Amino acid sequence: MDERQLRILRELGELGSVSAVAEAMHVTPSAISQQLRLLQRSSPVPLTERAGRRIVLTDAGQALAGAAIEVETALARARRTIADFAEQPDGDVSVAAFHSAATVFFPLLLRGLAGPGRPRLTLADEDVAQDRFPRLTRDYDLVLAHRLDHAPAWPRTVTAATLLREPLDVALPTDHPLASKRQLLPRDVADQPWITVHDGFPLMATIEAIATVANRQLDVVHRINEFSVVAEAVAAGGGLALMPRWTSRPHPAVVLKPLSGVNAKRHIDVLHRPERTARKAVRTVLDELHRAAAAIQSRDTSAPQPGVDTRNAS
Repeated sequence: MDERQLRILRELGELGSVSAVAEAMHVTPSAISQQLRLLQRSSPVPLTERAGRRIVLTDAGQALAGAAIEVETALARARRTIADFAEQPDGDVSVAAFHSAATVFFPLLLRGLAGPGRPRLTLADEDVAQDRFPRLTRDYDLVLAHRLDHAPAWPRTVTAATLLREPLDVALPTDHPLASKRQLLPRDVADQPWITVHDGFPLMATIEAIATVANRQLDVVHRINEFSVVAEAVAAGGGLALMPRWTSRPHPAVVLKPLSGVNAKRHIDVLHRPERTARKAVRTVLDELHRAAAAIQSRDTSAPQPGVDTRNAS
């Protein structure tokens, strides 16, 4: 038995005929009769009987019709509860981000959403290989993920929006011979020792592009994912590195130089399962992420405005 069948039984008890029920529910009498037959199959005792040309409820049918009122009341209460939950402005919202994005976005979120009546944030750092970011949407409402500018789009199982298209610069010590150049080409840096991320992380594709354009294999000497550690290694003379322009912390002994000749940008995207934004609190945090992205990019006066929303619900 289901909710619609129970409602038909209840209406039959109140209105007294199949035709009256059909008129009240804006369906045909045959559709009402079919639902009553389906309901009867789930009951071990008769629920209706004929009284002349009419179909009326048996004692068991009347008892079930009374229970149907309780069912409808409970379902209405449940729907109201869900609606209230969905529109709750101060609900809990979980956000995960890879390390460099967390460094700049988390403080802006915490400040921007402080105060009563605002969503309650639960923040976590999750620095994973690119293909694992969509899986994190099972555990978090919103996931900040990174991919290269020319990489394939995220799978259709998630909704994605681009927060930033961030340039990747070459990091080198301030006293390095290349530090005086305004920008660098692959051939300028191809013969230098390099510090890179581990395999499976997006920046490796740009490292490979530099090697391809320069027509030589780069000398990768260190594998470090955390950019604050990378900066220390660069400052100590451990090699050159690719570092994001806006989301890595400045280091007094490290300078960032633009790289031309290859596509050196990454997307910072926010991923979520489509149903998550049914909640007002999640939508509020998503809007705050876009405001934070605009604030981050505005620090670079030469940068274009934040990228157009590339949502791909799926």
